Amino acid sequence: MSPKRAPSAPPALPGYDYLSLLGSGGFADVFLYQQLLPSRKVAVKVLLPDAVNRELIENFRHEANVMAQLSTHPSIVTIYGAAVAPDGRPYLEMEYCPRPNLGVRYRRDRFSVPEVLALGVQIAGAVETAHRAGILHRDIKPANILVTAYNRPALTDFGIATSAGGADDSSGMSIPWSPPEAFLEPPGSSPASDVFSLAATLFTLLAGRTPFELPGGSNTSVDLIDRIQRGDLAPLARHDVPQRLEAVLAAAMDPEPSRRHRTAMAFGRALQQVEAEMALPVTPLDVLDDALDAEEVDEEDGGATRIRGVVSIDPHASDAARGPMPGAAAASGALVDATIRRPQRAAAADPAPADPEADHPPTRSRRATLVTVLGSALVAVLGIAIVWLALSAGTQPPPSANPTQTVAAPAPLQRPVAPINVVGAVEGDTVTFTWTNAQPQPGDTFQYRYERSDADPVTAQVAQESVVLERDGDGESCILVRLVREDGRSSNDTEGCVSG
Repeated sequence: MSPKRAPSAPPALPGYDYLSLLGSGGFADVFLYQQLLPSRKVAVKVLLPDAVNRELIENFRHEANVMAQLSTHPSIVTIYGAAVAPDGRPYLEMEYCPRPNLGVRYRRDRFSVPEVLALGVQIAGAVETAHRAGILHRDIKPANILVTAYNRPALTDFGIATSAGGADDSSGMSIPWSPPEAFLEPPGSSPASDVFSLAATLFTLLAGRTPFELPGGSNTSVDLIDRIQRGDLAPLARHDVPQRLEAVLAAAMDPEPSRRHRTAMAFGRALQQVEAEMALPVTPLDVLDDALDAEEVDEEDGGATRIRGVVSIDPHASDAARGPMPGAAAASGALVDATIRRPQRAAAADPAPADPEADHPPTRSRRATLVTVLGSALVAVLGIAIVWLALSAGTQPPPSANPTQTVAAPAPLQRPVAPINVVGAVEGDTVTFTWTNAQPQPGDTFQYRYERSDADPVTAQVAQESVVLERDGDGESCILVRLVREDGRSSNDTEGCVSG
C-alpha cells in the first residue's frame, strides 16, 4: 500500500457488498467485494476521483475491452467486467487472487530455481501476448504478479492506472525494475523495456532483493538509477543458480535495448532452455495470436510453445467489421498513456480485387466428384499398405518386451558453436582476452565470466570479440566465454588462461 496517500472511499456498487481494502497504488485503489449474483468474491480496481474526465472514461472503456481479450490468457488476471460507479469513477471487476503476490512473497520466502524458471516462462507468454496485441505493460514487477487460488502466476495492471491522465510519464514506473530508457528525457518504452523488467523481477525473486540494490550500500533512487544506466548488476550470490540462468538474466537486463532478447518469447525460450539443461520439465509458453500457425511452431520446438487464436472484440462493431488484432508495435519516446495501442486501420480507397475462385465456388457435382476420387485413392493406398505389412511381418524382429520403454522427449534447440582461440595477453596490471566467433550471425554477443583470486567473480556481456580486465595477482588469469545468439540460445563455455 502506498504510504503517500490515504485510500479513497469504496464506491457503492449495486449488486455488490464491500468487504475490505486490498491495496492502493499511485493512481487507483483495489477493493474486495462480494458479488451477490453469481455469488463470488471479486477484486474491484477503482480509479481515483481527481483523475476522472470524459476523455479518460472513453479511453478506459477501450482499454477494458483490450484487457478482457488478454485476460483469456492463463497467466493474465481475468477481467469480469468494467463500468462507471455511481460516483463517476471507472472501475474494473477482476478475478480475486487470494494468495500473496510475488512482491510480498520474495521479502519473506526463498524461491527455488525451478519455480522461478516456470513462472518466468508463464509470464513471458503473457507479455508476448500483450505485445502482439499492441500493448506495453511498462510496470512489470513482483507486486504486479498475483497468484491465483490454483497457485498460478497471473500478470495484472496493464498500464490502466497510467491511462488515468497522469501527465508525467515517469510517474507510472517503479524504479528498481525499470530499464535505463525509462529515465531518459523524454522517457522511452518498447517491448525490450518489458523484457528488462521481467528479467529484473525474476532476479529479485532469486536474490531476495532488487537487481541493482547494493547490500550494505547506499540504495537511494539516485543510486539505483545510476547503476541501472551503467548496467552495474550486483552479483546474485546463490550457488544453486546455474551460470546459464545468470547469463540469460544479465543479457535481458543489458543497458542497451538492442542487445537484449528481441522479444518476450525469445526470453521465455531462453528460460525453457535452462530448464532443459537442468533436466526439469519444460514449462509450456502460452501465446495467444492468430497470426502464427500452431503446427509450424510445434515443429520448431516440439510443442513447448502453444499458440492459440485470438480475434479483436469490439462490442459496437458488426460481425463483418470484426477482424484480427494487429501485431505489437515497438514504441519509443514520451508516452502519455502507458498502454501502447496500434492506430485504427483506415479503410482502403480501392478495395483489393476479389479472388476469382471466391466468386465461383465449386458446384455440388464437382465436390462430389472430388470426394469420390480422393476416396478411391485412399482405399488403394490402404490396400497396398496392408499387403506390405503382411509380407514384411515375418522378417521384422519382435517388439521389445520391456514394458517400461518410453518415447524419447524432443531434443532441445541446437546449441551454437562455442567461441574458439580464447587467448590472453598480459600488459602491466591488465590482461586482454580475445577469441574468434566461428559461425558469426547478426546480433551475436558474448557472455564471459572472470574470477580473480582476490575479488568477486565478474559476469558481463559484450558485443566485440575481446575484453580488457584487471590481471589476477595470483599469477594466472582465466576466463570463460560463451556465444549468445539474438534469440537467447547460447553455446558451451570455452576457457582461456594466461600466466603472468
